[in-house]
Amino acid sequence: MFRRFIGTKAFYRSVLSLLVPMLIQQFISSFVSLLDNIMVGSLGTEGISAASIANSVLMVQMLAIFGGLSGASIFGAQFFGKGDTEGVRSTFRIKMYFVLLCTALSIGIYLVFGSSFIASFLRGESNGGDLALTERLGTGYLRVMLWGLVPFSVAQVYSGTLREAGETRAPMVAGVVAIGTNLFLNWVLINGKLGAPALGVEGAAIATVISRYVELLIVALHSHRHTDRYPFFRGAFSSLRVPSRLVGRIIRTGLPLLVNEILWSLGMTFINQFYSTRGLNAVAALNITGTAWNLFCVMMFAMGNAVSIMVGQRLGAGEMEEARDVDRKLIFLTEVIHVFIGLAMILCSPLVPLMYNVGPEVRDLTRRLLVIAGLSLPVHSFAHVTYFTIRSGGRTMITFLFDAVYTWVVTVLLAWFLTHRTNLDVLQIYFCVQFIDVIKLVIGLLMLRSDFWARNVVNDA
Repeated sequence: MFRRFIGTKAFYRSVLSLLVPMLIQQFISSFVSLLDNIMVGSLGTEGISAASIANSVLMVQMLAIFGGLSGASIFGAQFFGKGDTEGVRSTFRIKMYFVLLCTALSIGIYLVFGSSFIASFLRGESNGGDLALTERLGTGYLRVMLWGLVPFSVAQVYSGTLREAGETRAPMVAGVVAIGTNLFLNWVLINGKLGAPALGVEGAAIATVISRYVELLIVALHSHRHTDRYPFFRGAFSSLRVPSRLVGRIIRTGLPLLVNEILWSLGMTFINQFYSTRGLNAVAALNITGTAWNLFCVMMFAMGNAVSIMVGQRLGAGEMEEARDVDRKLIFLTEVIHVFIGLAMILCSPLVPLMYNVGPEVRDLTRRLLVIAGLSLPVHSFAHVTYFTIRSGGRTMITFLFDAVYTWVVTVLLAWFLTHRTNLDVLQIYFCVQFIDVIKLVIGLLMLRSDFWARNVVNDA
């Protein structure tokens, strides 16, 4: 019985070959985000809170892009598994149309309402900080970051299409170079090095924007210079026409994912806003915790992508039983790994806050939040790979119910109630919000056992 969850050496070699480039890219990205956070944190509680709030606002657009591309990526991976080059090419064009439309709409919304969004996070106690300064810094950071939304979105189209074809090395290289660019420019622009002006929080935003153009340039050049390996990029822009039937199928499959990511990200934004009612110290501590969380979750994010690619390609090839077997082994591997990663997060909890120029209250609060996060990590990793399993078979309405609806009906309502109707402190609230996903874990386990998710979505596309 237990052997059903253990793969062969060949299986783990194939997993590693797919995972390692994604892990390297995501680890470096998260580690540099931590360093970026530390650099901004050197400006004080106001600086780190301003960047945190602005990034929470921007998360809605970024996850909308992710959600919209997710529906199309199901078809991309299955078209590739089927050997349908024209299908992959058409899917690429549809994704490009989507990201340009979504980004233009997002920029318009942020230009009109951005400062109001920032202000909504600053209604709690100041804890000795300057709320007006935080709002001003956050608004300036947001305005600069808007220049990077287009390259960010288009780069996701290229990188996602490459990954659907099993190519993870090129996106990794592009990401690593962009991350290095961001880190170097942070050093130059935040505190004013090499004769550059000290731009503070806005300097961090400028560095991020430039790095996104660098990433797009690298991944696009690689894609179009190697059409022998990626024939679906050949003639990708020679025609802008796409099969209307395929557009309809992708919209029907992808719309729940798009709405899911928008609602989920809005839910997380609201939860962060609820936490902010506990004061500026809570905002700073939760930002540090969130950045560290992203670093410790790189394996979880990579395993989600691995499930999407490995299971999706087998479903596209009609290998249903093999898809189920691969998925079962990937989920088991994910859980074993994240028990140890959670323990590592707990062990590192006293060290992470020491890297920031914040007061002792923020450091102690961060340490305790990190312990709670480490304990809850295996719960969230299971929910994450379950989401990608169900998504790989195109059961996007179910993923919508499992993710966004659950978030709003359970998690958001719980966070609102605890912050507005009780006197619990932020630690107690964070614990409850993190572990409420135990319910989600049970639901996911029941769905996985039913095997309803395993289906081929491209046969009629």
